[in-house]
Amino acid sequence: MTWYALLIGAVAAERLAELTVARRNTRWSMARGGTETGRGHYPALVALHMGLLVGCLVEVRVAGRPFIPGVGWPMLALVVAAQGLRWWCIGTLGRQWNTRVIVVPGLPTVTKGPYRILRHPNYLAVVVEGAALPLVHGAWLTAAAFTVCNAGLLAVRVRSEEAALSAAARQAPPSDERLAARQGDAGRAPPR
Repeated sequence: MTWYALLIGAVAAERLAELTVARRNTRWSMARGGTETGRGHYPALVALHMGLLVGCLVEVRVAGRPFIPGVGWPMLALVVAAQGLRWWCIGTLGRQWNTRVIVVPGLPTVTKGPYRILRHPNYLAVVVEGAALPLVHGAWLTAAAFTVCNAGLLAVRVRSEEAALSAAARQAPPSDERLAARQGDAGRAPPR
């Protein structure tokens, strides 16, 4: 159990690192006219993620959940992979990454890194970690509760994020390519 508590502590420390990055990115975004949407669900999101960490420790301790190597080690590998994906997302988005939904006017939607493959890869990391972290040490009730609650919150979060991105795209000035397509032949350079 001691090593599991250390793992949960490491994940908690990682969350604090995320919040530090998010606060810095929030200041940067707001200084550039960023607008936040979806504030209403954010406290529930924070509570759910804190509850995941606490639930992992409490369930293992109170219910005496054993470490089962055939399940625990693969789940630990998934937790590590989820962390890798999360930090790949953070690195790819750079200053645009946040734990809140903040859109800065004029910035393009990121379509590189993991965003080439998935529209919301960070949420895949959250889903995988939320199921795998408790199962490292057999906390299946915590895994199930987090998964159900997270599904509801993610539905709200993704809708909020998609609405913010759509609104920003409508307000963004057209790119040269889209402008040329809209103008037809008048927007093309004359032949030489």
